Amino acid sequence: MTELYTPDQVARLDQAAIRAGLPGEVLMDRAGRRLWREIRRRWPEARRLVVVCGGGNNGGDGYVVARLAARAGLAVEVLHRVPPERLGGDAARHAQRYLEGGGVCRPFDAAALAEADVIVDALLGTGLDRPVSGAFAEAVAAINAAPAPVAAVDIPSGIHGRTGAEMGVAVRAQVTATFVARKSGLFTGRGPACSGAVVFDDLGTGALVAGSESPHTRQVTAADRAALLPPRPRDAHKGHYGHVLVVGGDAGMAGAVRLAAEAAARCGAGLVSVATRPEHVPVVVGACPAVMAHGVTDAQELAPLLERASVVAIGPGLGQDPWGQAMWAACRDVVRPRVVDADGLNLLAVDGQPVTDAVLTPHPGEAVRLLGPGWDTAAIAADRFAAVRALATQWQAVALLKGAGSLVDDGASRYLAGTGTPGMASGGMGDVLTGVVAGLRAQRPDADPAWLAAVAAEVHGRAGERAAEALGGERGLLASDLLGWLPAVLAEEPA
Repeated sequence: MTELYTPDQVARLDQAAIRAGLPGEVLMDRAGRRLWREIRRRWPEARRLVVVCGGGNNGGDGYVVARLAARAGLAVEVLHRVPPERLGGDAARHAQRYLEGGGVCRPFDAAALAEADVIVDALLGTGLDRPVSGAFAEAVAAINAAPAPVAAVDIPSGIHGRTGAEMGVAVRAQVTATFVARKSGLFTGRGPACSGAVVFDDLGTGALVAGSESPHTRQVTAADRAALLPPRPRDAHKGHYGHVLVVGGDAGMAGAVRLAAEAAARCGAGLVSVATRPEHVPVVVGACPAVMAHGVTDAQELAPLLERASVVAIGPGLGQDPWGQAMWAACRDVVRPRVVDADGLNLLAVDGQPVTDAVLTPHPGEAVRLLGPGWDTAAIAADRFAAVRALATQWQAVALLKGAGSLVDDGASRYLAGTGTPGMASGGMGDVLTGVVAGLRAQRPDADPAWLAAVAAEVHGRAGERAAEALGGERGLLASDLLGWLPAVLAEEPA
Protein backbone atom coordinates (compact mmCIF):
# COMPACT_ATOMS: atom_id res chain seq x y z
CA MET A 1 0.00 0.00 0.00
CA THR A 2 1.01 3.59 -0.59
CA GLU A 3 0.60 5.96 2.34
CA LEU A 4 -1.23 9.27 1.86
CA TYR A 5 -1.16 12.24 4.23
CA THR A 6 -2.95 15.53 4.79
CA PRO A 7 -1.17 18.88 4.27
CA ASP A 8 -1.14 19.46 8.04
CA GLN A 9 0.60 16.14 8.53
CA VAL A 10 3.12 16.94 5.80
CA ALA A 11 3.85 20.29 7.44
CA ARG A 12 4.65 18.45 10.67
CA LEU A 13 6.86 16.00 8.77
CA ASP A 14 8.64 18.97 7.21
CA GLN A 15 9.31 20.48 10.60
CA ALA A 16 10.44 17.14 12.03
CA ALA A 17 13.00 16.81 9.23
CA ILE A 18 14.25 20.34 9.87
CA ARG A 19 14.61 19.63 13.59
CA ALA A 20 16.50 16.45 12.70
CA GLY A 21 19.10 18.53 10.88
CA LEU A 22 17.85 18.95 7.29
CA PRO A 23 17.52 22.72 6.71
CA GLY A 24 14.38 24.06 5.09
CA GLU A 25 16.45 25.89 2.50
CA VAL A 26 17.96 22.57 1.42
CA LEU A 27 14.53 20.92 1.24
CA MET A 28 13.31 23.74 -0.99
CA ASP A 29 16.34 23.44 -3.24
CA ARG A 30 15.82 19.69 -3.56
CA ALA A 31 12.13 20.17 -4.40
CA GLY A 32 12.89 22.63 -7.17
CA ARG A 33 15.63 20.40 -8.54
CA ARG A 34 13.29 17.40 -8.65
CA LEU A 35 10.66 19.28 -10.64
CA TRP A 36 13.30 20.72 -12.95
CA ARG A 37 14.59 17.22 -13.72
CA GLU A 38 11.05 16.10 -14.52
CA ILE A 39 10.53 19.04 -16.86
CA ARG A 40 13.74 18.25 -18.74
CA ARG A 41 12.78 14.59 -18.99
CA ARG A 42 9.30 15.27 -20.34
CA TRP A 43 9.99 18.30 -22.52
CA PRO A 44 13.66 18.15 -23.54
CA GLU A 45 13.08 20.51 -26.48
CA ALA A 46 11.62 23.29 -24.32
CA ARG A 47 13.49 26.58 -24.68
CA ARG A 48 11.23 29.06 -22.91
CA LEU A 49 9.99 28.55 -19.35
CA VAL A 50 7.51 30.74 -17.52
CA VAL A 51 7.19 30.25 -13.75
CA VAL A 52 4.10 31.65 -12.05
CA CYS A 53 4.95 32.26 -8.39
CA GLY A 54 2.84 33.02 -5.37
CA GLY A 55 4.05 33.39 -1.81
CA GLY A 56 5.32 30.91 0.73
CA ASN A 57 7.23 27.72 0.11
CA ASN A 58 5.37 26.92 -3.10
CA GLY A 59 6.63 30.13 -4.65
CA GLY A 60 10.11 29.46 -3.27
CA ASP A 61 10.19 26.10 -5.07
CA GLY A 62 9.28 27.97 -8.25
CA TYR A 63 12.23 30.32 -7.90
CA VAL A 64 14.55 27.32 -7.59
CA VAL A 65 13.17 25.89 -10.84
CA ALA A 66 13.60 29.27 -12.53
CA ARG A 67 17.23 29.57 -11.37
CA LEU A 68 18.11 26.08 -12.58
CA ALA A 69 16.41 26.55 -15.93
CA ALA A 70 18.20 29.88 -16.52
CA ARG A 71 21.51 28.27 -15.62
CA ALA A 72 20.76 25.56 -18.22
CA GLY A 73 20.38 28.22 -20.90
CA LEU A 74 16.61 28.48 -21.20
CA ALA A 75 14.83 31.78 -21.57
CA VAL A 76 13.15 32.10 -18.17
CA GLU A 77 10.66 34.54 -16.77
CA VAL A 78 9.05 34.60 -13.33
CA LEU A 79 5.58 36.14 -13.18
CA HIS A 80 4.66 36.85 -9.59
CA ARG A 81 1.39 37.42 -7.78
CA VAL A 82 3.32 38.07 -4.57
CA PRO A 83 6.36 40.35 -5.09
CA PRO A 84 9.67 38.75 -4.05
CA GLU A 85 10.32 41.50 -1.51
CA ARG A 86 7.24 40.33 0.39
CA LEU A 87 8.52 36.76 0.74
CA GLY A 88 10.08 35.51 3.94
CA GLY A 89 12.40 32.77 5.14
CA ASP A 90 13.65 30.13 2.71
CA ALA A 91 11.44 31.37 -0.14
CA ALA A 92 12.96 34.85 0.12
CA ARG A 93 16.48 33.44 0.06
CA HIS A 94 15.84 31.38 -3.07
CA ALA A 95 14.10 34.30 -4.81
CA GLN A 96 17.14 36.46 -4.03
CA ARG A 97 19.50 33.85 -5.49
CA TYR A 98 17.47 33.84 -8.70
CA LEU A 99 17.45 37.63 -8.92
CA GLU A 100 21.16 37.98 -8.09
CA GLY A 101 21.90 35.72 -11.05
CA GLY A 102 20.14 38.16 -13.37
CA GLY A 103 16.77 36.43 -13.35
CA VAL A 104 13.79 38.17 -14.95
CA CYS A 105 10.89 38.71 -12.53
CA ARG A 106 7.82 40.90 -13.02
CA PRO A 107 4.16 41.10 -12.04
CA PHE A 108 1.84 38.52 -13.56
CA ASP A 109 0.95 39.16 -17.19
CA ALA A 110 -1.29 36.64 -18.92
CA ALA A 111 0.06 37.63 -22.33
CA ALA A 112 3.52 36.33 -21.35
CA LEU A 113 2.16 32.79 -21.11
CA ALA A 114 1.44 32.61 -24.82
CA GLU A 115 5.10 32.17 -25.78
CA ALA A 116 6.00 29.63 -23.10
CA ASP A 117 7.06 26.10 -24.00
CA VAL A 118 6.36 24.99 -20.41
CA ILE A 119 4.56 26.76 -17.58
CA VAL A 120 5.44 26.05 -13.96
CA ASP A 121 2.57 26.44 -11.52
CA ALA A 122 4.07 27.63 -8.21
CA LEU A 123 1.15 29.87 -7.36
CA LEU A 124 -0.76 28.28 -4.46
CA GLY A 125 0.30 25.39 -2.27
CA THR A 126 -1.25 22.66 -0.17
CA GLY A 127 -2.37 25.03 2.58
CA LEU A 128 -5.24 26.43 0.51
CA ASP A 129 -8.46 26.32 2.57
CA ARG A 130 -10.80 28.77 0.82
CA PRO A 131 -12.00 29.35 -2.75
CA VAL A 132 -9.50 30.92 -5.13
CA SER A 133 -10.61 34.43 -6.05
CA GLY A 134 -9.49 37.76 -7.44
CA ALA A 135 -6.07 38.06 -9.02
CA PHE A 136 -5.17 34.48 -8.15
CA ALA A 137 -8.27 33.13 -9.89
CA GLU A 138 -7.41 35.22 -12.95
CA ALA A 139 -3.93 33.73 -12.98
CA VAL A 140 -5.30 30.19 -12.77
CA ALA A 141 -7.70 30.85 -15.64
CA ALA A 142 -4.87 32.30 -17.75
CA ILE A 143 -2.63 29.29 -17.09
CA ASN A 144 -5.42 26.94 -18.18
CA ALA A 145 -6.07 28.99 -21.31
CA ALA A 146 -2.42 28.98 -22.38
CA PRO A 147 -1.31 26.42 -24.99
CA ALA A 148 1.80 25.23 -23.12
CA PRO A 149 1.88 22.16 -20.85
CA VAL A 150 1.93 22.81 -17.12
CA ALA A 151 4.15 21.35 -14.41
CA ALA A 152 2.78 21.94 -10.91
CA VAL A 153 4.81 22.30 -7.72
CA ASP A 154 3.51 19.93 -5.02
CA ILE A 155 -0.17 20.31 -5.98
CA PRO A 156 -2.08 22.10 -8.76
CA SER A 157 -3.13 25.54 -7.54
CA GLY A 158 -6.77 25.46 -6.47
CA ILE A 159 -6.94 21.80 -5.43
CA HIS A 160 -7.55 21.19 -1.73
CA GLY A 161 -4.60 19.22 -0.46
CA ARG A 162 -6.63 16.97 1.84
CA THR A 163 -9.95 16.45 0.06
CA GLY A 164 -9.12 16.83 -3.63
CA ALA A 165 -11.95 19.34 -4.03
CA GLU A 166 -11.61 22.13 -6.59
CA MET A 167 -11.66 25.38 -4.65
CA GLY A 168 -13.55 27.46 -7.19
CA VAL A 169 -10.96 27.11 -9.97
CA ALA A 170 -7.87 24.94 -10.30
CA VAL A 171 -4.88 24.61 -12.59
CA ARG A 172 -4.96 21.62 -14.95
CA ALA A 173 -1.41 20.28 -14.99
CA GLN A 174 0.18 17.57 -17.10
CA VAL A 175 2.54 16.60 -14.27
CA THR A 176 2.72 17.33 -10.57
CA ALA A 177 5.83 16.76 -8.49
CA THR A 178 4.87 16.32 -4.84
CA PHE A 179 7.30 16.24 -1.95
CA VAL A 180 8.01 14.82 1.53
CA ALA A 181 4.78 12.76 1.51
CA ARG A 182 1.96 12.12 -0.93
CA LYS A 183 -1.03 14.40 -0.32
CA SER A 184 -4.41 12.68 -0.19
CA GLY A 185 -6.08 15.37 -2.30
CA LEU A 186 -4.00 14.47 -5.34
CA PHE A 187 -5.70 11.10 -5.64
CA THR A 188 -9.45 11.64 -5.26
CA GLY A 189 -12.17 14.08 -6.30
CA ARG A 190 -10.86 16.64 -8.79
CA GLY A 191 -7.27 15.92 -7.80
CA PRO A 192 -6.55 13.23 -10.41
CA ALA A 193 -8.09 15.25 -13.24
CA CYS A 194 -5.99 18.33 -12.44
CA SER A 195 -2.71 16.72 -11.34
CA GLY A 196 -1.82 14.73 -14.43
CA ALA A 197 1.02 12.32 -13.75
CA VAL A 198 2.11 12.49 -10.10
CA VAL A 199 5.78 12.02 -9.32
CA PHE A 200 6.98 11.80 -5.72
CA ASP A 201 10.22 12.58 -3.91
CA ASP A 202 10.63 12.51 -0.13
CA LEU A 203 13.64 14.87 -0.50
CA GLY A 204 15.65 12.67 1.80
CA THR A 205 13.29 13.04 4.75
CA GLY A 206 12.05 9.43 4.87
CA ALA A 207 14.53 8.02 7.36
CA LEU A 208 14.36 11.16 9.51
CA VAL A 209 10.58 11.20 9.99
CA ALA A 210 9.63 7.52 9.65
CA GLY A 211 6.74 6.59 11.94
CA SER A 212 6.12 10.10 13.23
CA GLU A 213 2.69 10.38 11.55
CA SER A 214 0.03 7.73 10.92
CA PRO A 215 -1.22 7.84 7.32
CA HIS A 216 -4.50 9.60 6.72
CA THR A 217 -5.37 7.07 3.99
CA ARG A 218 -3.74 4.06 2.38
CA GLN A 219 -3.84 3.59 -1.38
CA VAL A 220 -4.06 -0.02 -2.49
CA THR A 221 -1.73 -1.20 -5.26
CA ALA A 222 -1.03 -4.23 -7.42
CA ALA A 223 0.89 -5.68 -4.48
CA ASP A 224 -2.37 -5.78 -2.51
CA ARG A 225 -3.97 -7.81 -5.31
CA ALA A 226 -1.20 -10.35 -5.07
CA ALA A 227 -1.48 -10.48 -1.28
CA LEU A 228 -5.25 -10.99 -1.42
CA LEU A 229 -5.18 -13.83 -3.93
CA PRO A 230 -2.03 -15.95 -3.65
CA PRO A 231 -1.46 -18.76 -6.19
CA ARG A 232 -3.92 -21.63 -5.92
CA PRO A 233 -2.73 -25.07 -4.84
CA ARG A 234 -2.67 -27.71 -7.54
CA ASP A 235 -5.43 -29.72 -5.84
CA ALA A 236 -7.85 -26.77 -5.62
CA HIS A 237 -11.52 -27.31 -6.41
CA LYS A 238 -14.56 -25.05 -6.72
CA GLY A 239 -15.71 -25.74 -3.17
CA HIS A 240 -12.67 -23.87 -1.88
CA TYR A 241 -13.65 -20.57 -3.45
CA GLY A 242 -17.13 -19.77 -2.29
CA HIS A 243 -20.57 -19.44 -3.80
CA VAL A 244 -21.83 -16.02 -4.86
CA LEU A 245 -25.56 -15.40 -5.25
CA VAL A 246 -26.51 -12.29 -7.20
CA VAL A 247 -30.08 -11.13 -6.62
CA GLY A 248 -31.62 -8.66 -9.03
CA GLY A 249 -32.78 -8.13 -12.57
CA ASP A 250 -36.38 -6.96 -12.46
CA ALA A 251 -38.28 -6.55 -15.70
CA GLY A 252 -36.06 -5.12 -18.44
CA MET A 253 -32.87 -5.19 -16.33
CA ALA A 254 -31.41 -8.62 -16.98
CA GLY A 255 -28.15 -7.05 -18.15
CA ALA A 256 -27.27 -5.67 -14.72
CA VAL A 257 -27.53 -8.99 -12.93
CA ARG A 258 -25.69 -10.77 -15.74
CA LEU A 259 -22.76 -8.30 -15.55
CA ALA A 260 -22.43 -8.72 -11.79
CA ALA A 261 -22.63 -12.50 -11.99
CA GLU A 262 -20.05 -12.87 -14.74
CA ALA A 263 -17.71 -10.44 -12.96
CA ALA A 264 -17.85 -12.62 -9.84
CA ALA A 265 -17.10 -15.69 -11.93
CA ARG A 266 -14.27 -14.01 -13.83
CA CYS A 267 -12.69 -13.02 -10.53
CA GLY A 268 -12.52 -16.66 -9.49
CA ALA A 269 -15.55 -17.39 -7.32
CA GLY A 270 -16.03 -21.18 -7.17
CA LEU A 271 -19.74 -21.03 -7.97
CA VAL A 272 -22.01 -18.20 -9.07
CA SER A 273 -25.80 -18.27 -9.00
CA VAL A 274 -28.35 -15.69 -10.05
CA ALA A 275 -31.84 -15.14 -8.67
CA THR A 276 -33.83 -13.10 -11.16
CA ARG A 277 -37.16 -12.82 -12.92
CA PRO A 278 -38.02 -16.16 -14.58
CA GLU A 279 -38.13 -14.60 -18.04
CA HIS A 280 -34.50 -13.49 -17.66
CA VAL A 281 -33.02 -16.94 -17.04
CA PRO A 282 -32.34 -17.69 -20.74
CA VAL A 283 -30.67 -14.30 -21.19
CA VAL A 284 -28.33 -14.80 -18.26
CA VAL A 285 -27.42 -18.41 -19.08
CA GLY A 286 -27.03 -17.64 -22.76
CA ALA A 287 -24.56 -14.86 -22.01
CA CYS A 288 -22.59 -16.83 -19.41
CA PRO A 289 -23.30 -20.58 -19.26
CA ALA A 290 -21.04 -20.99 -16.22
CA VAL A 291 -23.61 -19.09 -14.12
CA MET A 292 -26.53 -20.99 -12.58
CA ALA A 293 -29.63 -18.88 -13.14
CA HIS A 294 -32.85 -19.36 -11.17
CA GLY A 295 -36.19 -17.74 -11.84
CA VAL A 296 -37.80 -16.58 -8.59
CA THR A 297 -41.12 -14.88 -8.09
CA ASP A 298 -41.20 -14.49 -4.33
CA ALA A 299 -39.13 -14.70 -1.14
CA GLN A 300 -40.08 -18.32 -0.53
CA GLU A 301 -38.40 -19.39 -3.77
CA LEU A 302 -35.33 -17.33 -2.89
CA ALA A 303 -34.83 -18.89 0.56
CA PRO A 304 -33.05 -22.12 -0.50
CA LEU A 305 -30.70 -20.17 -2.77
CA LEU A 306 -29.74 -17.92 0.14
CA GLU A 307 -29.02 -20.98 2.26
CA ARG A 308 -26.49 -22.31 -0.25
CA ALA A 309 -24.70 -19.00 -0.86
CA SER A 310 -21.60 -17.87 0.98
CA VAL A 311 -21.85 -14.26 -0.29
CA VAL A 312 -24.97 -12.40 -1.45
CA ALA A 313 -24.85 -9.47 -3.89
CA ILE A 314 -28.15 -7.62 -3.86
CA GLY A 315 -29.20 -4.69 -6.01
CA PRO A 316 -28.12 -4.85 -9.68
CA GLY A 317 -31.27 -4.21 -11.70
CA LEU A 318 -33.36 -4.95 -8.60
CA GLY A 319 -35.87 -2.16 -8.99
CA GLN A 320 -38.07 -0.80 -6.21
CA ASP A 321 -41.38 -2.35 -7.23
CA PRO A 322 -42.99 -5.12 -5.14
CA TRP A 323 -40.76 -7.85 -6.59
CA GLY A 324 -37.60 -5.92 -5.73
CA GLN A 325 -38.95 -5.06 -2.29
CA ALA A 326 -39.65 -8.74 -1.61
CA MET A 327 -36.15 -9.76 -2.71
CA TRP A 328 -34.61 -7.05 -0.55
CA ALA A 329 -36.65 -8.05 2.49
CA ALA A 330 -35.48 -11.67 2.12
CA CYS A 331 -31.81 -10.63 1.82
CA ARG A 332 -31.78 -7.88 4.42
CA ASP A 333 -31.41 -10.04 7.51
CA VAL A 334 -29.78 -13.17 6.09
CA VAL A 335 -26.62 -14.13 7.98
CA ARG A 336 -24.21 -13.89 5.07
CA PRO A 337 -21.68 -11.32 3.87
CA ARG A 338 -23.49 -9.00 1.50
CA VAL A 339 -22.60 -6.51 -1.19
CA VAL A 340 -25.35 -3.92 -1.58
CA ASP A 341 -25.60 -1.73 -4.68
CA ALA A 342 -28.03 0.24 -6.82
CA ASP A 343 -31.66 -0.25 -5.78
CA GLY A 344 -30.50 -2.36 -2.86
CA LEU A 345 -29.03 0.90 -1.51
CA ASN A 346 -32.19 2.84 -2.25
CA LEU A 347 -34.31 0.26 -0.42
CA LEU A 348 -31.82 0.27 2.45
CA ALA A 349 -32.23 4.04 2.71
CA VAL A 350 -36.01 3.60 2.95
CA ASP A 351 -35.63 0.89 5.62
CA GLY A 352 -33.30 3.05 7.67
CA GLN A 353 -31.86 0.09 9.59
CA PRO A 354 -28.18 -0.90 9.29
CA VAL A 355 -27.31 -4.30 7.86
CA THR A 356 -24.54 -6.39 9.37
CA ASP A 357 -21.49 -7.69 7.50
CA ALA A 358 -22.15 -5.64 4.38
CA VAL A 359 -20.21 -3.64 1.79
CA LEU A 360 -22.22 -0.70 0.46
CA THR A 361 -21.13 0.60 -2.96
CA PRO A 362 -22.88 3.93 -3.61
CA HIS A 363 -22.14 6.55 -6.21
CA PRO A 364 -22.58 10.13 -4.89
CA GLY A 365 -26.30 10.29 -5.72
CA GLU A 366 -27.01 7.08 -3.82
CA ALA A 367 -24.77 8.29 -1.00
CA VAL A 368 -26.94 11.40 -0.62
CA ARG A 369 -30.02 9.23 -0.13
CA LEU A 370 -28.20 7.10 2.45
CA LEU A 371 -26.81 10.08 4.36
CA GLY A 372 -30.04 12.06 4.46
CA PRO A 373 -30.59 15.74 5.41
CA GLY A 374 -27.59 17.99 5.33
CA TRP A 375 -25.94 16.20 2.43
CA ASP A 376 -26.04 16.77 -1.30
CA THR A 377 -23.69 15.87 -4.14
CA ALA A 378 -21.86 19.20 -3.75
CA ALA A 379 -21.18 18.46 -0.09
CA ILE A 380 -19.88 15.01 -1.00
CA ALA A 381 -17.61 16.46 -3.70
CA ALA A 382 -16.29 19.00 -1.19
CA ASP A 383 -15.11 16.30 1.21
CA ARG A 384 -15.33 12.74 -0.02
CA PHE A 385 -13.35 11.50 2.99
CA ALA A 386 -15.93 12.93 5.40
CA ALA A 387 -18.76 11.48 3.32
CA VAL A 388 -17.40 7.93 3.21
CA ARG A 389 -16.64 8.00 6.94
CA ALA A 390 -20.20 9.21 7.62
CA LEU A 391 -21.62 6.41 5.47
CA ALA A 392 -19.60 3.77 7.30
CA THR A 393 -20.49 5.15 10.73
CA GLN A 394 -24.18 5.73 10.08
CA TRP A 395 -24.77 2.33 8.48
CA GLN A 396 -22.26 0.33 10.52
CA ALA A 397 -20.90 -1.16 7.32
CA VAL A 398 -17.99 -0.96 4.93
CA ALA A 399 -18.69 1.95 2.58
CA LEU A 400 -17.18 2.12 -0.91
CA LEU A 401 -17.82 5.59 -2.33
CA LYS A 402 -17.38 5.34 -6.08
CA GLY A 403 -15.81 7.99 -8.26
CA ALA A 404 -12.38 9.20 -9.35
CA GLY A 405 -10.23 7.89 -6.53
CA SER A 406 -12.82 5.55 -5.01
CA LEU A 407 -12.71 5.58 -1.20
CA VAL A 408 -13.40 2.76 1.25
CA ASP A 409 -14.03 3.24 4.96
CA ASP A 410 -15.20 0.96 7.78
CA GLY A 411 -15.39 3.63 10.47
CA ALA A 412 -11.78 3.13 11.55
CA SER A 413 -9.60 2.57 8.45
CA ARG A 414 -9.56 4.39 5.12
CA TYR A 415 -8.40 3.12 1.74
CA LEU A 416 -8.22 4.62 -1.73
CA ALA A 417 -8.23 2.95 -5.14
CA GLY A 418 -6.58 5.12 -7.75
CA THR A 419 -7.07 3.10 -10.93
CA GLY A 420 -9.66 3.68 -13.62
CA THR A 421 -10.37 5.76 -16.70
CA PRO A 422 -12.96 8.39 -17.71
CA GLY A 423 -14.24 5.84 -20.21
CA MET A 424 -15.77 3.99 -17.26
CA ALA A 425 -18.38 6.75 -16.94
CA SER A 426 -21.02 4.55 -18.54
CA GLY A 427 -23.88 2.29 -17.53
CA GLY A 428 -23.25 -1.07 -15.92
CA MET A 429 -19.81 -0.34 -14.48
CA GLY A 430 -21.19 -0.41 -10.95
CA ASP A 431 -22.74 -3.82 -11.59
CA VAL A 432 -19.34 -5.18 -12.58
CA LEU A 433 -17.80 -3.71 -9.42
CA THR A 434 -20.48 -5.39 -7.31
CA GLY A 435 -19.55 -8.72 -8.86
CA VAL A 436 -15.84 -8.13 -8.31
CA VAL A 437 -16.34 -7.35 -4.60
CA ALA A 438 -18.57 -10.41 -4.15
CA GLY A 439 -16.26 -12.71 -6.11
CA LEU A 440 -13.20 -11.70 -4.09
CA ARG A 441 -15.08 -11.94 -0.79
CA ALA A 442 -16.21 -15.47 -1.64
CA GLN A 443 -12.58 -16.53 -2.09
CA ARG A 444 -11.19 -14.71 0.94
CA PRO A 445 -13.83 -14.73 3.71
CA ASP A 446 -11.01 -14.29 6.22
CA ALA A 447 -9.71 -11.02 4.74
CA ASP A 448 -10.42 -7.59 6.20
CA PRO A 449 -13.61 -6.54 4.34
CA ALA A 450 -12.61 -2.89 3.92
CA TRP A 451 -9.19 -3.73 2.50
CA LEU A 452 -10.76 -6.37 0.25
CA ALA A 453 -13.34 -3.88 -1.06
CA ALA A 454 -10.56 -1.40 -1.84
CA VAL A 455 -8.60 -4.07 -3.70
CA ALA A 456 -11.78 -4.91 -5.64
CA ALA A 457 -12.14 -1.26 -6.67
CA GLU A 458 -8.48 -1.22 -7.73
CA VAL A 459 -8.96 -4.40 -9.81
CA HIS A 460 -12.12 -2.97 -11.38
CA GLY A 461 -10.36 0.25 -12.36
CA ARG A 462 -7.34 -1.55 -13.74
CA ALA A 463 -9.58 -3.78 -15.86
CA GLY A 464 -11.15 -0.60 -17.25
CA GLU A 465 -7.70 0.72 -18.12
CA ARG A 466 -6.71 -2.49 -19.85
CA ALA A 467 -9.98 -2.65 -21.79
CA ALA A 468 -9.61 0.96 -22.98
CA GLU A 469 -6.04 0.25 -24.10
CA ALA A 470 -7.22 -2.78 -26.06
CA LEU A 471 -9.98 -0.77 -27.74
CA GLY A 472 -7.60 2.04 -28.61
CA GLY A 473 -9.57 4.70 -26.74
CA GLU A 474 -11.75 5.49 -23.74
CA ARG A 475 -14.86 6.71 -25.49
CA GLY A 476 -17.40 3.95 -26.11
CA LEU A 477 -16.05 1.63 -23.41
CA LEU A 478 -18.77 -0.78 -22.24
CA ALA A 479 -19.07 -2.48 -18.87
CA SER A 480 -18.97 -5.86 -20.61
CA ASP A 481 -15.57 -4.97 -22.08
CA LEU A 482 -14.06 -5.24 -18.58
CA LEU A 483 -15.14 -8.82 -17.97
CA GLY A 484 -12.53 -10.55 -20.10
CA TRP A 485 -9.74 -8.46 -18.55
CA LEU A 486 -10.44 -9.37 -14.93
CA PRO A 487 -8.44 -12.64 -14.94
CA ALA A 488 -5.46 -10.93 -16.58
CA VAL A 489 -5.51 -8.09 -14.06
CA LEU A 490 -5.66 -10.52 -11.15
CA ALA A 491 -2.67 -12.38 -12.65
CA GLU A 492 -0.52 -9.24 -13.13
CA GLU A 493 2.75 -9.28 -11.25
CA PRO A 494 3.38 -6.25 -9.02
CA ALA A 495 5.92 -3.87 -10.53
